[in-house]
Amino acid sequence: MNNPKIEKLVKDLLIELGEDPKREGLQKTPHRVAKMYTELTKGYKTSRKATINGALFSQNVDNMVILKNIELYSLCEHHLLPFFGKCHVGYIAKDKIVGISKIARVVERFARRLQVQERLTQEIAAELQDALKPQGVGVVIEAQHLCMMMRGVEKQNSVMVTSAVLGNFRSDLATREEFLTIINKH
Repeated sequence: MNNPKIEKLVKDLLIELGEDPKREGLQKTPHRVAKMYTELTKGYKTSRKATINGALFSQNVDNMVILKNIELYSLCEHHLLPFFGKCHVGYIAKDKIVGISKIARVVERFARRLQVQERLTQEIAAELQDALKPQGVGVVIEAQHLCMMMRGVEKQNSVMVTSAVLGNFRSDLATREEFLTIINKH
């Protein structure tokens, strides 16, 4: 990422908004914003190999594994405003399991990009399906979008829910219902 170029763009934006980038409170803002966008979009610079990092383990189990309430923070690609919430991931292993922290890292990898929630949900599910080759995967994301809360319709209590179900989570109603029941228990 070209931070000096981003800093110049932010400085120009401040000027276009009617601000003085030389004002004490704004002098370091271009640098801070460039650094922030580098952090918030770090998912572009990571690969599956680096994310999962050899944490696939041969295991002959066929029970459902669920990691719920994974915090996520992302940026809406339409307005560059944050959306944030929780991601719930479940899978039924076939031959392999994955270290649980790696599930959270997969979520982080795709969340730290310019996103729409619908694609984010699908990317997480597809990545886990492809890496683990499980019997099935389920992903549900519940998120609040500042682009809807701070501007436009200004609905502060709205929560968007998206789901992606693959394999037996899609084909077997009982499997899907078990997953949804477990993630909705407090």
